[in-house]
Amino acid sequence: MTIFILSLGVIAVLAIALEEVIHLNKAKSTLFLGCISWIALFVHADNTAALEEVNGALNENLLDIATLWLFLMATMTFVAYLNARGLISGLVLRVLPGNTTLRSLTVFITVFAVLLSMLCDNITATLVSIAVVQSFKLTPKETVRFCVLAVFAVNSGGVILITGDVTTLMIFSAGYVEISELLTLILPTLCGVFALMVLLLLHKNKAIEAHTNVQPINKLDIAVGALFFSTIIATMTFSIVYGIPPVLTFLCGLSVLFLIGGVANHFDHSIHLMEYIRRIQFDTLLFFLGILLIVGALKEVGVLVWLTDFYLSMNPNISNALMGVLSSLLDNVPLTAALLKAEPELTTTQWLSLVYAVGVGGSILVIGSAAGIVAMSKVKELTFFSYLRYAPHLLIAYTVGYGMTLF
Repeated sequence: MTIFILSLGVIAVLAIALEEVIHLNKAKSTLFLGCISWIALFVHADNTAALEEVNGALNENLLDIATLWLFLMATMTFVAYLNARGLISGLVLRVLPGNTTLRSLTVFITVFAVLLSMLCDNITATLVSIAVVQSFKLTPKETVRFCVLAVFAVNSGGVILITGDVTTLMIFSAGYVEISELLTLILPTLCGVFALMVLLLLHKNKAIEAHTNVQPINKLDIAVGALFFSTIIATMTFSIVYGIPPVLTFLCGLSVLFLIGGVANHFDHSIHLMEYIRRIQFDTLLFFLGILLIVGALKEVGVLVWLTDFYLSMNPNISNALMGVLSSLLDNVPLTAALLKAEPELTTTQWLSLVYAVGVGGSILVIGSAAGIVAMSKVKELTFFSYLRYAPHLLIAYTVGYGMTLF
C-alpha cells in the first residue's frame, strides 16, 4: 500500500509539472489521484479498528481543507468583483502620470506589486501588475524585464500576510506562526525586492508614455473596495487581540458584501453581487483539495517520515533555502503541505524562513509559481527562456531576502 500511495503522489507531481505538455488541468489530475489514495486506504483497512483510524484521519484532513477552502473562497469572491470592475488597476492608472521613465516605472511596479500582493491573492496581483505594465509603450525586452520584476515582487509581498499567499496561510493555519510574527518578514521582503530593483535599474533609462482608457468607478465599487480592505484589517486585528480564526472574520466580511448587494439590488436590479461567487477560480480550489488529500494519504502510510529525515539531515537554515530553490521546479503547495504533515521541529525563526523560502523561491523560474505561469499566459514576449535570462538576478535577490530572515 505504501508503494501504491507513493506512486500516486509521484504521478500527481509529474502531472503538475507537465501540465502544459499533457494539456491536463492539474486540478483534475490531483483531485482524482487524491480521492483514489483515500479510497485505497479504506479498502486496505482489514479490521474495524483500522477502518476507524482511517476514517478519523480523513475527517481531520477534511477539516483542515475546509478551513483553507472557505477562507480562499471569501477572499477570491471579493477579488473577483474588484477585478471584474477594474477598480484596482483603474485607481493605479489614475495616479500614474501619462508620461514617465523606465526607472520611475521600475520603482513604482516594485512597491505596488508588493503592497497589492499582501492584500490580494498572487494571481490577481499579477494580473493587475501586468495590466499596468502593458498600459505603457514598451519594447519586448522591457516588457519581459517588468514582468520578471512583477512576478518576484508579487511572490515576495504575498508571504507577509495570510491573504497574500496560500503557503503562508497553510503554515499559519497549522499554528506554527502568528500574524504578528509574519509581519517581521517585511524587512527581508523589502531587501529582496529592492535588491532586484537595483539590479534592473542598471539598464538604460528613457521616457515612456501610457496608452490606455481608464474604466469609470462608481460608488458601489468604492464601497466594496473599502469593505475588502476593512475586512483584511479586522482579520489581522481580531486574530491578534482575540484569537478569532481568520476564516470566521472573512466569512463575516463576505456576508456584509452580500447584504450590501441585496440593498443595492433594490435600487438597481442589474446588480447581483452574489453572482461573483461563481466567478472565482474553482480549479485553483479543487487543486488545493486534491493536493492536500494526496499529502494526507502519504502521511497515513508513513512516507512523510522520509521527507522529515532528509529535511532534518541538514541544518534547517540550509534545508529551508533548498526548499525554496526546489519550489521553482515543483509546485510550492504540495511541497509545503508535505513538510507540514511531516511536522518537523523548528523554531519560530526557522518557520518564518520556510515561509519566505517556499513563497519566494518559486520566482527563480517562471514555471515555479502561479504568478509566473499567469504572467507567461498573458504576455506573449514572456517565455521560459526569456525569463531564464534573469535567473541570476532573481537568485541574488532571493538569497538577499532569505539571508535577512535568519537574523
